[in-house]
Amino acid sequence: MRLNPPSKIQNPKSPHGFTLVELLVVITIIGILIALLLPAVQAAREAARQTQCKNNLKQIALGCLNHESLLKQFPAGGWGWGWTGDADRGTDWRQPGGWIYNILPYIEQQTLYDMGQGQTIPQPKYAAHTQRMSVPLSMLHCPTRRRAIAYPLIYSNGTGGIGLRNANTSPGGSLTLGHTDYAGNGGDYYTDAGCSMCNPHSPAWSTPSNPTGGPTSTSEVENPPGQMTSNALITFAKIGKLATGIFYCGSATRMADVSDGTSNTYLVGEKSLNPDNYETGSNWGDNTDALQGDNDDITRWSSWFYPIINPATDWLRPYADTPGLDNWHSFGSAHANGFQMAFCDGSVQMINYTIDPEIHRRLANRKDGLVIDGKKL
Repeated sequence: MRLNPPSKIQNPKSPHGFTLVELLVVITIIGILIALLLPAVQAAREAARQTQCKNNLKQIALGCLNHESLLKQFPAGGWGWGWTGDADRGTDWRQPGGWIYNILPYIEQQTLYDMGQGQTIPQPKYAAHTQRMSVPLSMLHCPTRRRAIAYPLIYSNGTGGIGLRNANTSPGGSLTLGHTDYAGNGGDYYTDAGCSMCNPHSPAWSTPSNPTGGPTSTSEVENPPGQMTSNALITFAKIGKLATGIFYCGSATRMADVSDGTSNTYLVGEKSLNPDNYETGSNWGDNTDALQGDNDDITRWSSWFYPIINPATDWLRPYADTPGLDNWHSFGSAHANGFQMAFCDGSVQMINYTIDPEIHRRLANRKDGLVIDGKKL
């Protein structure tokens, strides 16, 4: 007799999927894992951004050192915020553009440096200068802070604003500018191109209508061609007597002038900036182009002057970027753990915001004889 195989009996209690409780447990575990991993991921990303920022400073410092090696002086400081670089005006006191403009050939930006070269004044040379001012360079931007894009020019002093003297700009125009997150070391004595409020030895070309922009024309500096005017000679001498850093109005600092030692003296570092104004162009220490002459957009200091009279106000301490806090004369950064500084030997070091202000001051002064080893901070 043939027997049929027994039929399969399905257990009505066998599961077909996850229960609601099991799903909630899994979701909770995933959430905990994400919460644990997210800070580590963010820390890794910030570490990578800090490394890129350090590399930027390293390349900038090498550009400065290559300039000094070839021309026997650090890049010139330029004339003031009213001027941008000019490829037809050499690399010394005749050059109105600041130190960033002067290192362009040494950071693979020769084409940018040459824009306007050999062209007629004012046009088309000034139009070429205006075009060049709007070019952002990724090497000049800290990736923790902001993107390397052109930012708006909204500030005007009523006489035309930035670039009035050798660029084709107009008051209230829609010009955009390439900015910088890095500033040169101006020393421990604030020496703007003509700020009589801060500089008791105000430069000769400082007037109420032109307080900080530098000379109003090239003839104030050079007349006849190749010869420095007495006005410029007096002005540069006044500033040079006070300046203790590497870059300042009319500077032509040599390596031999860094008598405290190259490993003991700041060269270039990150600058403080209010996060509210990262992209607005409205911060006075970040409202003009990176290729301008000496100004707090491209130069920072460690104190207003020395000796310190009032510790509460005279120090220019470094600051982390903080909403609502404008410190357009100080070094600082968008990093939570400190700001990075390149020294005159080309090394780059992260420095804590809590650095003793006196040590910070000494590191910015190239020649005070009060030597601080920057490698032992």
